[in-house]
Amino acid sequence: MVIEAKQVSLIRNSNYILKEINWSVSSGQHWAILGLNGSGKTSLLNMVNGYIFPSKGEMQVLNSTFGESDLRKLRKSIGWVSTALQERLYVKESAEEIVISGKFALIGLYDEPKQEDKDLAKDLLQRLNCSHLAKRSYASLSQGEKQKVLIARALMSSPRLLILDEPCTGLDIFAKEQLLSIIENLSQEKNAPTLIYVTHRTEEILPIFSHTLLLRRGEVHSSGKTSAVLTNDNLSDFFEAPVLLEKLKDRTWLRLASQSY
Repeated sequence: MVIEAKQVSLIRNSNYILKEINWSVSSGQHWAILGLNGSGKTSLLNMVNGYIFPSKGEMQVLNSTFGESDLRKLRKSIGWVSTALQERLYVKESAEEIVISGKFALIGLYDEPKQEDKDLAKDLLQRLNCSHLAKRSYASLSQGEKQKVLIARALMSSPRLLILDEPCTGLDIFAKEQLLSIIENLSQEKNAPTLIYVTHRTEEILPIFSHTLLLRRGEVHSSGKTSAVLTNDNLSDFFEAPVLLEKLKDRTWLRLASQSY
C-alpha cells in the first residue's frame, strides 16, 4: 500500500479542514485528485508529505505510520512538485543546481556536488527535453520550463511516490500539452513512481490515472476508478451544478449544461 488514510481528520480552531478521509492508493495505481479551491487538496498533500499530522485517524504512507516513523527519511522517498515550492527556490541558481538539490530535499546547495550527482541531473534534464536549460538561471525560465526543472528535481532522489500539485497552472495550451505528454511518458518508464496528480480541471486527467478522488469542502465526495467517477451525474452532484462531459482522446472535457454555443 502506498497511501492508507483511515478516518483522517484535520481540525484547526474547532473547524474541520479535512473530515473523516478514507483513501487507499495501491502500488501500480496512479491517482488524480480533483477539487475546487478551498477543497482541502493542499492540506491533504501536506499530510501525505508528513508536514501535518492528522488530528484524528491514522495515516500511513509507504508503509510508514505517522507518529511511529522517521518522517524525514520518508520525505526522501516522496517527490513533490508545487507552485509553492517554486516561490521558495533561490531564483539565481541554475536549473542544474536546483535539480541536484532534490537529492538532499534541500532548498539550495551548500556543498560542491559529486560528479555522479551532476551526471544524474544532466540525465534527468535530458529525459525531460530540457538539457539546454542546465546553465540558465531559474529566474530566466518560462513557467513551463520551471515545471520541467521541478519534476527533474523531484526525480533526483528516485522517489517511490511523486506528487504533482496543479503543475499546469499558468501554462499556455501548448506548454500544458507538452508537460502532460512528459508526465504520461514518465508513468510508462520502468520503475516509475506512483503518481498523484492534483488539479481542478478534468481535461488534465490523463488515461494513465486509473483512479480519481473527488474532494469537496474537506470531505471525500467519491473515489474509485476514473471511468466510474467522471460521469455527468456524479460530477453534476460534485460541482452542485449541471455539467456536460465530452470524451476526446480518452480525456474528459467539462462545460456547464447551461452554456450554449
